[in-house]
Amino acid sequence: MTDSFEDARILMYSHDTFGLGHLRRCRTIAHALVERYNGLSVLIISGSTIAGAFDYRARVDFLKIPSVIKLRNGEYTSLAQHIDLQDTIMMRRSIIMHTAQSFQPDIFIVDKEPLGLRGEVEETLTYLKSRGTTLVLGLREVMDAPHLLDAEWKRKDVMTKIGRLYDDIWVYGPPNFYDPLVGLDVPAVVQDRMKYVGFLQRRALHSDLSAHQPEGDYILVTTGGGGDGADLVHDVMAAYEQDPGLTHKALIVLGPYMPGDQRAELMQRGQDIAHLEVIEFDTRMEELIAGARAVVAMGGYNTYCEILSFDRPALIVPRTTPREEQLIRAQRAAELGLVDMLLPDDARDPQRMAAVLKSLPDRQPPSQRTTGLLLEGLTNITQIVGDDLRHRAAKPQVLRLEK
Repeated sequence: MTDSFEDARILMYSHDTFGLGHLRRCRTIAHALVERYNGLSVLIISGSTIAGAFDYRARVDFLKIPSVIKLRNGEYTSLAQHIDLQDTIMMRRSIIMHTAQSFQPDIFIVDKEPLGLRGEVEETLTYLKSRGTTLVLGLREVMDAPHLLDAEWKRKDVMTKIGRLYDDIWVYGPPNFYDPLVGLDVPAVVQDRMKYVGFLQRRALHSDLSAHQPEGDYILVTTGGGGDGADLVHDVMAAYEQDPGLTHKALIVLGPYMPGDQRAELMQRGQDIAHLEVIEFDTRMEELIAGARAVVAMGGYNTYCEILSFDRPALIVPRTTPREEQLIRAQRAAELGLVDMLLPDDARDPQRMAAVLKSLPDRQPPSQRTTGLLLEGLTNITQIVGDDLRHRAAKPQVLRLEK
């Protein structure tokens, strides 16, 4: 069933400094919204260097802003290294503001960073609030270790500004999985605006197979964006090299942000290992996960949603620094019996890794280990957005600026 909202507009912000998680989450939400509502347009502001590599539905578009990348130590740098980081942030801030002024969205959805990278969307949030735009903050179900998040947000007075600026806070997970603000002093005004919408269910959108999909059963090994995924690939390759009894076919996807020297080394090494195929990247990861017998991953939010959506047995080897988000998610999911988990130090043991890989395809899928995975995020978000747009249509609105 579809409803119509003539000329309704949603603007989304995805700061995208490391990996693909933010853009892929925004794109998934945007596609669900335009599929549900005729006349609705969505524009995604993204710093991802490969935002243009993905397919977008009609009435979904993206605006690329200058890229800033986060290094493994947590520091930021401009992708164009001849341009100062502060100058890059100033350009991004200006583009975001001018886009908001021209596009005049009914709803503005900010992914994960309440004020944007280095506060770059705070001015835009203030402007749009004065225009009557509904302001939404979308949070992963796990943000980071409480002591790390609390220190960061206190330093920037984030919680006060969330309470002042945002109308809604969507948590992309069910309430019984994890509280993204656990351990923080959360004001009542912020707590009252939090809505646990559920995990974002994924679908394999293409009827034809990905060109990279192997024939028959295979284990998919994915590092997400790949910027810090080389260790996981090394560990899987070492297990295959040292245990000739490990004969499951495996497809390894390195990720577009893996450094070039690491990518070249792993591509070369993989050619000499039986049962392995190594590729750099595929924009249709949903199809590859849907077709896999089992999944080995680092456990970022999107991959986890895909594991649940396609009900695949999974081994998670989480990143533990500089953020602990993947570790917390993996520990909680393993506690619930949804996945197997190895810490990075344990995964470096080839015999231990090989033993887990051998048994992984026969592991019970997540649906057999628990009930109520609550993959209702897209359904709940489309309902919330529809209610908001109907409410806006029922009252006089501030006219959009003439172009």
